[in-house]
Amino acid sequence: MSEYVGLLIAAARRRVKQAALARAARHGLSAQQFWFLVAVAERPGSAHSEIAARLRTDAPTASRVLGALERRRLVRTAPDREDRRRMCVYPTPAGARLAPEVMASAREIRTALTAGMTPREVEQLRHGLRRVIENLERLGGVINAPAAGPDGRRTA
Repeated sequence: MSEYVGLLIAAARRRVKQAALARAARHGLSAQQFWFLVAVAERPGSAHSEIAARLRTDAPTASRVLGALERRRLVRTAPDREDRRRMCVYPTPAGARLAPEVMASAREIRTALTAGMTPREVEQLRHGLRRVIENLERLGGVINAPAAGPDGRRTA
């Protein structure tokens, strides 16, 4: 019997989160904070909206996670020189000191994700996952309001 694609995606997501959490915990970070700090370290000066889009999350989540990193003094925000309405995010000195470690952990996780796959297989996987995301977005309501089963729990 074939496994449902949604269950495989959910299992893979859990494994990625567990791997990130194990590495993030060394620094007192959540898995989300870990990935946001990686994103800021990889592209300093990105706007909140750019980081949210890159990490495929919504603006309120991005704001909350970046706010937590700012309170920990790992990132700072500054108005964009060309558009003062746009806030850009930069690592602080403490964030810059932590960046090499979190980026090395991110590389380790990213490498493990596709270990044993050919470049073609990796691209096919990306293409297939993008298609799944598009399909669910077309389904409507799934992203912003997950469906609930008869017991009130979210369904996959």
